[in-house]
Amino acid sequence: MVWVPGGNFLMGSDRHYPEEAPAHRVRVDGFWMDCHTVTNREFERFVVETGYVTLAERPADPAQYPGAKPELLAPSSAMFKKPTQPVDTRNPYNWWVYVQGANWRHPRGPASSIKKLKDHPVVHVAFQDAEAYAKWAGKELPTEAEWEFAARGGLDGAQFVWGDELTPGGKHFANTWQGEFPYENRNEDGYEGTAPVGSFPANGFGLYDMAGNVWQWTSDWYQEHSRIESPCCTVENPRGGERDASYDPRTPDIRIPRKVTKGGSYLCAPNYCQRYRPAARMSQPIDTSTGHLGFRCIIRNAKL
Repeated sequence: MVWVPGGNFLMGSDRHYPEEAPAHRVRVDGFWMDCHTVTNREFERFVVETGYVTLAERPADPAQYPGAKPELLAPSSAMFKKPTQPVDTRNPYNWWVYVQGANWRHPRGPASSIKKLKDHPVVHVAFQDAEAYAKWAGKELPTEAEWEFAARGGLDGAQFVWGDELTPGGKHFANTWQGEFPYENRNEDGYEGTAPVGSFPANGFGLYDMAGNVWQWTSDWYQEHSRIESPCCTVENPRGGERDASYDPRTPDIRIPRKVTKGGSYLCAPNYCQRYRPAARMSQPIDTSTGHLGFRCIIRNAKL
């Protein structure tokens, strides 16, 4: 973990997506933060010691999803499937699919494993999974403000974690998407999917991967500053749910709370989802896990 000194900073942005506005001054106290997102190796240790079973590994409770088809209650998680040609980017289900057997142990589908991915960020973890790990580790999940302050690394108001230019000197500072999303990825940064943690330079506080690679859970409930017009990365649970509120008018009996996620992922592209910036934010249903969403932890009011 590294020490994040705390202080005042300009949170949000008035220059990008509407849900980031208004930019406003915020103060946070100092805290310790994991220098990288929780890895498969670290999460595996937690599971071995506790016997914990993640949400994606459990069948869903039909009482929580009235009217859901039985096959949709099977253990599953959302995975990215790259189209072979241009598609309508207004419909994220042109590249998101729910896959039975996809979970943190099998991050790229039921036939995959983490054997060669021990230092990659753990994915396919729902909010309660992240909370359970944090509690076991004697830590907590950061608030949105804590996460954003840490991501900025002392560069108050900068567009990116490392400054105001996406690729200074032609160098990539995060694992993102290069090319036309979602069907063309030129892999100029060296990675098609997740990258091992710490593959790109740390920010000013010594924190790695505060942009790209995987989205990260925070502890804050999502509240709209302004409605998300282009929810590029939010994936809905097919059993029920909604896009921008806590319920879907088509299934009013199913209310699914949402938390704020930060940081963007390897699927963020300049032509579609420029959310690899510290101000960017998305809402994510707490019952839904994906192949591009992980987390990191903090410790408050303690000395290590």
